[in-house]
Amino acid sequence: MRVRFAPSPTGHLHVGNARTALFNWLLARGQGGTFVLRLEDTDEARSTVASADGILEDLRWLGLDWDEGPDTGGAFGPYRQTERLTVYRTQAERLRASGQAYYCFCTPADLDAAREAALREGRTPQYAGTCRGLDPATAQARVDAGEVAAIRFRVPDEAAVTFTDLVRGPITTDIAMIGDFVLLRQSGLPAYNFAVVVDDVAMAISLVVRGEDHVPNTPRQCLLYRALGVDPPQFAHLSLVLGPDHAPLSKRHGASSVGEFRARGILPEALRNYLALLGWSPGHDEEIVPLDELARRFRVEDVTRSAGVFDPDKLAWMNRHYLKEADPGRLAGLLEPHLVAAGHLAAGSGAAPAVQTFLRTCVPLIAGTVDQLADAPERLRPVFETPRPAAVVEHLASEGAEAAEAGRAVVIAFAQELSARPRLTRESFREAAQQVRQRTGQKGRALFHPIRLALTGADSGPELDLLVPAIEAGADVPRDLGLPPIVGCRERAAMCAAAILGA
Repeated sequence: MRVRFAPSPTGHLHVGNARTALFNWLLARGQGGTFVLRLEDTDEARSTVASADGILEDLRWLGLDWDEGPDTGGAFGPYRQTERLTVYRTQAERLRASGQAYYCFCTPADLDAAREAALREGRTPQYAGTCRGLDPATAQARVDAGEVAAIRFRVPDEAAVTFTDLVRGPITTDIAMIGDFVLLRQSGLPAYNFAVVVDDVAMAISLVVRGEDHVPNTPRQCLLYRALGVDPPQFAHLSLVLGPDHAPLSKRHGASSVGEFRARGILPEALRNYLALLGWSPGHDEEIVPLDELARRFRVEDVTRSAGVFDPDKLAWMNRHYLKEADPGRLAGLLEPHLVAAGHLAAGSGAAPAVQTFLRTCVPLIAGTVDQLADAPERLRPVFETPRPAAVVEHLASEGAEAAEAGRAVVIAFAQELSARPRLTRESFREAAQQVRQRTGQKGRALFHPIRLALTGADSGPELDLLVPAIEAGADVPRDLGLPPIVGCRERAAMCAAAILGA
């Protein structure tokens, strides 16, 4: 098996195309095949080097490696279409010499006028065959004299073209619906259908897995395979990925490219797992499936014909699972750019050991509790923000006389308990809270709510025994390492106790 992913580098890698790449990769890895990456970059107006580099980077981030490609080489290269122009010219001339193609001298203006006339008359626009009957010798003389010509395929006179799609079954197209189409444009660049066929033949592709938007192209390509004297590969056309409103997934639905999901802090294993199940199921209602198991079980014949509807909530659930399972050190590194973006950390400061320690203590606060790492700065806000003592006093006073008095006693006792302690750990915080319980007789919410107010100024938030180590680690980071000053737990409690006593 030889499969390929052949994106056009005209923009970012859309998640629909990423799913196509993933399905091809799963087939190759699960069945001992070869995965080929080819860049179809002949659109001079839109293709860019930056887009090509971005697509390769997104594929690497997803964990999809390739056996042959523009950066790795291979026996069937080159793997950029702009480096294969002589191959297309040679094959087009071969078809023209055999009478299966011909020179076409129609100008773009001529073709546009014919198209507009067809549309006005309610006909399907189709090449009228203006140059089809030109004497080959005369046409060659015009080209030799310097006249610019395209090379156009001579569609054979037969009833229909049929191919079998592994997802959709047999598909038949009336050949009368296929006009003679261009192989090489007047500029010398190949048309899409021609370049794809020439490349897939030259690269020995045995199975073409791509989006359903290519179904209309396939009959023309089947004719070209036959004209070149080879059997077509197998075809499998995947349904489009739709948004929740069943329109094609786009920016108006939110993130639609791999880069956007990556920037939001979706883990590659989560996006990979989710995309694999978009239109295909491993059976047994399984949702979390390791990559190697996906490859072992994936079969393109099991892909559904119905469109895959992108469910952001399901992806969020899956990402929470993978965040919870991820290595803390890895998450600490992934967390850094999001804190930088939020202004909580200076760029490049994450390499300092004290900052690394701080980031690792933040991980338990977010792992399994945020949908994406972009939400982490808000989740960690109590670490960075020092509560206003006056606001804490007012908050306690608003809870009724008895509760307020008990709460004030807890805060004062907590501050006194912390005054004799070094920086708190998870365990020493629990010990301190137990001592306050014994001194005040308060427990449960009556104990921990005033403590939370003293440390964060909020009624709710992350678990205190996870939050406290992060606050303390942040307070220990030297000020010159790019972290805003973080006030420690002892200082926060002392300021609130002083405000209570002063009031």
